[in-house]
Amino acid sequence: MACLSPSQLQKFQEDGFLVLEGFLSADECAAMQQRIGEMVADMDVPLHCRTEFSTQQEEQLRAQGSTDYFLSSGDKIRFFFEKGVFDEKGNFLVPPEKSINKIGHALHAHDPVFKSVTHSPKVQQPHLGGEVSPHQDASFLYTEPLGRVLGMWIALEDATLGNGCLWFIPGSHTSGVSRRMIRAPAGSAPGTSFLGSEPVWDNGLFVPTPVPRGALVLIHGEVVHKSEPNLSEGSRHAYTFHLMEAAGTVWSPENWLQPTAELPFPALYT
Repeated sequence: MACLSPSQLQKFQEDGFLVLEGFLSADECAAMQQRIGEMVADMDVPLHCRTEFSTQQEEQLRAQGSTDYFLSSGDKIRFFFEKGVFDEKGNFLVPPEKSINKIGHALHAHDPVFKSVTHSPKVQQPHLGGEVSPHQDASFLYTEPLGRVLGMWIALEDATLGNGCLWFIPGSHTSGVSRRMIRAPAGSAPGTSFLGSEPVWDNGLFVPTPVPRGALVLIHGEVVHKSEPNLSEGSRHAYTFHLMEAAGTVWSPENWLQPTAELPFPALYT
């Protein structure tokens, strides 16, 4: 990808996000979608690991924050699900391919199709997903100083108002971070806790950002964004990961996601 133009850089700095169309070709998008279809068809997730993914604080503490399946997924490929797709025994109520919220968090490291696209980003959190409540990435991927995490959200299909495109509060990346999700001490239950309180964001401030297939959305780590539930008949696949500026930056040891000996954070540039 070519360097950003001065006007693009200014827009990113002002808004906290930027759309770059044509980042991936239709063939590249199709290859990733085909690979995900194969993975979902072959997935074997034990009943006790069938975890609903959420960015809501209480739901996190009740679901993924309390399970090792989520906390130890940073160097593995694991499956997380939409709400309401299981019965009380954990059996699927919908076809499995329609149940997935997110697959993470190491597609970029272990799957050659995704690895060929991401080229070893510094900090990883790739997923395919549906509804995501308002949040700031820095609440979950905290650095000192702040502002060193960049999200990259790639539409593998057209993302529209009808199927769950991203929404942003432009300029909200200048307000700081008021809530952080951190790892609880080893052996504690649930496995995560929160510092600060979850803000109530004014829905009237959000602007929709529909993008065509293959577009890349650059996301500042502190900009507030969300996606609405996909209530359409079609899917809305996206592939996302995060980059961290390593020079002069400390990755918080309290973050839920930590590098491991098996998969340290790889450097994009050396």
